[in-house]
Amino acid sequence: MRRLLLLFLLILIMAPALPAQNRKADSLRQLVQAHPQPDTTRVRRLQALALALAAPDLPQSLVITRQALTLAQQLGDVKGQTRALLLLSTLARRQTNYEQARHYAQQAQRLFVRQANRRGLSQVYLELSLIDLIQGNFAQAINAGLRGLPLAEQTGAVMTQTRLQATLGSLYARLGDHNAAIPMLKAALRNGEGKDPQVTISAATELGTVYQEQKNWRLALRYFQQALQIAREQQDQQSETVALVNLADAYWSQGNYAQARVYSGQARARAHAAQDTYILPNAELILAKLYLHTHQLDSALTLARHALQLSQQARSQTNLQDANKLLAQAYAQRGNFTEAYRHQRLYMAYSDTLKGEETQRKTSALRYGYELDKKQAQIALLTKTRQLQAQQSIRQRQQLYALLAGLGSVVLVAGLLWRNVVLKQRANQRLNAKNDQIAQQRDNLNRTLTQLKATQNQLIQREKMASLGELTAGVAHEIQNPLNFINNFAEVSVELAAELATELAQENISSKGQPLITELLQDLTQNQQKIHQHGQRADGIVKNMLAHSRSGAGQHQLLDVNALAQEAWRLAYQGARTKNSHFKAKLALHLAPNLGSVSGIASDITQALLNLFANACYATAEKQKQLGAAYQPEIVLTTRDLGTQVEIQIRDNGIGVAPAIGEKIFQPFFTTKPPGEGTGLGLSLSYDIITKGYGGSLTFISEEGEFTAFTCVVPRQPAEDQTEI
Repeated sequence: MRRLLLLFLLILIMAPALPAQNRKADSLRQLVQAHPQPDTTRVRRLQALALALAAPDLPQSLVITRQALTLAQQLGDVKGQTRALLLLSTLARRQTNYEQARHYAQQAQRLFVRQANRRGLSQVYLELSLIDLIQGNFAQAINAGLRGLPLAEQTGAVMTQTRLQATLGSLYARLGDHNAAIPMLKAALRNGEGKDPQVTISAATELGTVYQEQKNWRLALRYFQQALQIAREQQDQQSETVALVNLADAYWSQGNYAQARVYSGQARARAHAAQDTYILPNAELILAKLYLHTHQLDSALTLARHALQLSQQARSQTNLQDANKLLAQAYAQRGNFTEAYRHQRLYMAYSDTLKGEETQRKTSALRYGYELDKKQAQIALLTKTRQLQAQQSIRQRQQLYALLAGLGSVVLVAGLLWRNVVLKQRANQRLNAKNDQIAQQRDNLNRTLTQLKATQNQLIQREKMASLGELTAGVAHEIQNPLNFINNFAEVSVELAAELATELAQENISSKGQPLITELLQDLTQNQQKIHQHGQRADGIVKNMLAHSRSGAGQHQLLDVNALAQEAWRLAYQGARTKNSHFKAKLALHLAPNLGSVSGIASDITQALLNLFANACYATAEKQKQLGAAYQPEIVLTTRDLGTQVEIQIRDNGIGVAPAIGEKIFQPFFTTKPPGEGTGLGLSLSYDIITKGYGGSLTFISEEGEFTAFTCVVPRQPAEDQTEI
């Protein structure tokens, strides 16, 4: 029963990552209709729509994916063809049309081979491994998984790598190779944690099952509980029900019937509410065993009969066997030996069928072991051949030396001189080659060390930013409501003060009291205006804080980077002039011609560049205050084409950044501006947009008192376009 549930869970989680369905599908359908032109944009929109419909309307998803494939073939769009073929393979597998699924996957494989696309090949091998796993072809499934795993690791395809590890771990567990299964499943659990919840649930469930088979109840319960916790966090009711069934079965196996009753009752209630006829029989069978154990025969018979009926509809051989066995035992205890005999015969028949499946599984395990032994024998034979070749080479050298010695006896002096020259040349060549190899390895190690240090610093910075972003989002949400009340009541108070002044002007008040009342009303109005002004400023700070915790909104489109950067400069310069009418700065443009475009959201990139230009204006304005008319503020905007990326640099000749604060410059709320002039969120928000939103980088160099230069590197394609199927 546990293996049946695990296979069901594995098939479920290896479906493509599907977005929210209804409104997303409607929006994508409108985008497809609004763009009838036969180009690559239409191909991508058709594929996105098919992905959104894969769960609610699988037949329609197949139709749309085939349309995308046909259009991609007409356009010669290889990327569109491979993505469509992989999606078609996944959809066919979910329809249990395994031959068609294999055909589509192999078509995608041929295209990836022609392109030498190792990342795509790793996804193909994952799909082929899943197809063979479901069909029980364990040796072929392991072979495909082991071919795909190194490709995923080499190309940094983390999601594909994690799913391959989960699949291989499940395969090893089914073959009884627990020593190989446990490390692979733990690696999948570690890599998928926080990134791929469904794979994490599968790996934890499989680990629990392996440890249960080893009767290590403590670890089995620990991993089943972990799977249950993740399923509840993700609000995945189906996975939660499977985890409850596994916990009930584990407690039943170790004789803890009270806990088994609690978890099986919860699982049955959830499966019944969701009308999940696949999992419901498993929960009911555990409850029936518990009732049979406590001699509550009526309850045991009712549950077992219902589980038998559902299992017949689902054609679940394992559940049919367990249900008939329970019914035979219950009828025997009641004394109805006719029914007990009938169900015992059915139990024996299903047992024979399952024994045949078990024999097939063991045969696959033996074949896997045989193929592994054959490969090891081939390796040993190859090693022996190399040793023989080395010995033959040694003998040939010895023969050559003997011949040289014979010739040396004839022309001793000439032979010795010639031999010494040759040996020295060979030694020098080997020495030079070794020196070159050592130098190359040293350079490679230095480069690798530099890259590792840079990556480590970047990861530390991103972790800090992520933690602080979560904190500021929570604080901002808590502050927002009282702040709204302050702003609203301050604004209303100003209006009430104005109305009161009007009413008092109409009243007949003595000349003595009139000036005092007027002065008090003016003070009250000014105070309320200041409250409203500072409330609006606090509201701006809160909105900037919230910008750190929300993902970018809007539709990705092709953007002209040169035009976007110049527009951001105009907005920043106008803002600086509004604050300081005497401020003037010169903008120098060094824009790359034919730079092309990037795919992104215009408001995101404009906001990031606007913050950088605003900082440049502030730095030059401060330096102008120090040096006076002799100083000319200058800001230089430079763009460069880096192939798959675009570089944007903003350099100013302002006050620069002190080395002591360089590490803090991208932290939220860190600012060097006087109180009231800056929130400390501008550079932090720009860093989040460029690095987290687009997978790019934002760095700076500065010399205090001389200059500061910020460099943005933005990929031409957004991060989501590289998401794996």
